[in-house]
Amino acid sequence: MLSVVIPTLNAGPRFREALAALVPGVVDGLVKEVVVVDGGSSDGTVDLADAAGARVLTAPAGRGGQLRAGADAARGEWLLFLHADSVLSEGWIRPVQLHADRHPRKAAYFRLRFDDESGFARVWERGVALRCAVLGLPYGDQGLLVSKSLYREAGGYPDWPLMEDVELAYRLGRSRLRALDAEAHTDASKFRRDGWMARSLRNLVFLTAWGMGASPAGLARHYV
Repeated sequence: MLSVVIPTLNAGPRFREALAALVPGVVDGLVKEVVVVDGGSSDGTVDLADAAGARVLTAPAGRGGQLRAGADAARGEWLLFLHADSVLSEGWIRPVQLHADRHPRKAAYFRLRFDDESGFARVWERGVALRCAVLGLPYGDQGLLVSKSLYREAGGYPDWPLMEDVELAYRLGRSRLRALDAEAHTDASKFRRDGWMARSLRNLVFLTAWGMGASPAGLARHYV
C-alpha cells in the first residue's frame, strides 16, 4: 500500500534511526517498500540502505529530482516522502492508516519535533505548527504522505535543489493538507550552530527571495 521515498547524499548517522523507525510499518504490512534515491554518497549510506532491504536507486544530486525519481519508481498506492534525518515517532502507523482510509483526497504531514531539549526548540516547534495551520506550509523535514493519484494531479516535486517542498505544498493548497497525530523528529544541529533566531531568519530570507522570483538553483548555492 505504502511506498516510503527517501533522498540521500552522505546521510549521516541519523539515517540508521530513520530506517529503524520504519520497521514496524514493514512488519505490520503497511509499508510495501522503502525506496532510497541516492545522489552520489561517498560514505556508507548506500550500503546501509541496501542492508536494510531498501530499493536503492541513483539520480543526480538534488533533492527535488531525487524525490521525483523515487515517486516515479514507487509501486505503492500511497507515497510517504521522508528526509534521511527525519525519524518517525513511535505509534506513527495508526495515524497514517487512518488518514489513508478517511482522507484519500488530502495529503498529510507530521508534527515537527527537534532533537533538542531547549526551550528554544519547543518555541520553534509551536511556530512551525502555526505556520502549517495558517499558511498550509509544511517543510520536507515533516514528511509528506500523499496518494500517488493526488501527487500526480498536483504535478509532483519539481526537479529543484531547494524549495521543492514549498512548491509542492503550494500546489496542493492548505485545504488539501492536514496534520497527522504523530511526530517526525529532525536534526537541530544547524539551528544550534547558527543560533535559533539567526537560522530562522535566514530561512525566511530564502523563502521570501524565492517568492519574489529568485531561482531555486541560485538560492541553493548559498544554502548551507
